[in-house]
Amino acid sequence: MSQLSLSWLGLGPVAASPWLLLLLVGASWLLARVLAWTYTFYDNCRRLQCFPQPPKLSWFWGHMGLVNPTEEGMRVLSQLVATYPQGFKSWMGPITPILSLCHPDIIRSVINASAATAPKDKFFYSFLKPWLGDGLLLSAGDKWSRHRRMLTPAFHFNILKPYMKIFNESVNIMHVWPQLGPLDIPLCDCLLPVGTPRFTMQAGFQAKWQRLASEGSARLDMFEHISLMTLDSLQKCVFSFDSHCQEKPSEYIAAILELSALVSKRHHETLLHLDFLYYLSPNGRRFRRACRLVHDFTDAVIRERRRTLPSQGVDDFLRAKAKSKTLDFIDVLLLSKDEDGKELSDEDIRAEADTFMFEGHDTTASGLSWVLYHLAKHPEYQERCRQEVQELLKGREPKEIEWDDLAVLPFLTMCVKESLRLHPPVPVISRRVTQDVVVPDGRVIPKGVICLISVFGTHHNPAVWPDPEVYNPFRFDPENIKERSPLAFIPFSAGPRNCIGQAFAMAEMKVVLALTLLHFRVLPDHTEPRRKPELVMRAEGGLWLRVEPLS
Repeated sequence: MSQLSLSWLGLGPVAASPWLLLLLVGASWLLARVLAWTYTFYDNCRRLQCFPQPPKLSWFWGHMGLVNPTEEGMRVLSQLVATYPQGFKSWMGPITPILSLCHPDIIRSVINASAATAPKDKFFYSFLKPWLGDGLLLSAGDKWSRHRRMLTPAFHFNILKPYMKIFNESVNIMHVWPQLGPLDIPLCDCLLPVGTPRFTMQAGFQAKWQRLASEGSARLDMFEHISLMTLDSLQKCVFSFDSHCQEKPSEYIAAILELSALVSKRHHETLLHLDFLYYLSPNGRRFRRACRLVHDFTDAVIRERRRTLPSQGVDDFLRAKAKSKTLDFIDVLLLSKDEDGKELSDEDIRAEADTFMFEGHDTTASGLSWVLYHLAKHPEYQERCRQEVQELLKGREPKEIEWDDLAVLPFLTMCVKESLRLHPPVPVISRRVTQDVVVPDGRVIPKGVICLISVFGTHHNPAVWPDPEVYNPFRFDPENIKERSPLAFIPFSAGPRNCIGQAFAMAEMKVVLALTLLHFRVLPDHTEPRRKPELVMRAEGGLWLRVEPLS
């Protein structure tokens, strides 16, 4: 057997077996990877020295725990933004640097970069993957680009116009639907301590807006009520399916609410970040079960439409839809084709429909809940909005908001935007740059670094917004917008990966707000809400307000 000299390691000649050679090659490869990683780490540390950082809480944990998802954490973040108005560096543990960007001049380089240069960071979104698949929120590269082009027509104003009737109907159900009696829907008890009674909803509980307020005012949790209303609207717009979820229990709606709650909870359980541990836990099993229910519902709708389409033919299908005046989201996806004439697969359609249901309900509910809170705190602005709506609908029956009305509610729109500034539904956007990115002042963000585009921080930055904590709708007066960077206000993100459904969301928010103020006066509760950023900006224990009907 041939001999291999290892004298350079201080060893004598040894037999050169294939296993020994394989071991040496493997060890050499591992050593090379460790050295390469070490070089990259120290090189990034050197290049990131130009970005300021607050004092670490610990040499090992870094800045973990500095900004918690609580009201106190939001105040800490506001102080950090005031101290570091361009942005700052923080460490997640001893080896992972994160750049938080909170100024329009700095975020421009990242947010306007191509989807390939600054894709979404998988760490912050991976928990949604089993539910949402490769929809627009989670996909990347060529697949994202292809789907974005194919989905854009689904949000053209000609498609959105017929949805106005759905928005009007859903909010009216929330306001005045007759009480049907209690029927419990178990939801979200995953968020409650052991031994706490399961959280339930009552069928027809939305009737409390009119019924409970009939003898004065009613105290309501805006998030609870509006989330169900937005899900009702979305199910009709996406699937043309009316589950009557505001009137009676719906397993599908309950599953979506449960999935959102479980994903939020998992973010705070470090050990359960590992998939194999999570799916052995009770919450992991519930997550799988809810995913299966949601996917089965979407798949059944897609199969039925696929079956109907060939028998009718595309032209007959479109003529039938034209009579009903509504082309829903599934219809648009089924009829979409790319430049090569290829259609979306059933799996792709399911991912996009599930993504729209997820992204469309919580964000809109958050935006609406907080704008009602601000108008309750500022009755003078509330009354001006109400007068604007009353003047618009004077002499009109039924009292419904139409598409063209959206452009003639300027003050109400200003109030919505100012609330979205103070309480952006999505407080932070995560990106991981795949190549060096140069910011306008010459500093370089190294390849591989996670960038957190702090929407909340940008909106609360005193270098961008004077008196940032003050609710002042006149910031969005057309005259005041001219001198401001378009990236100073980014509730729907910006750049190539901005929110494709922002026109849908703004239309729904305006309709719901206008009709709510037309029929109710909104008053502040005795307890001040405490902000709680999760997947969206929530309030601890709900956002409670009082409503009283107008004569």
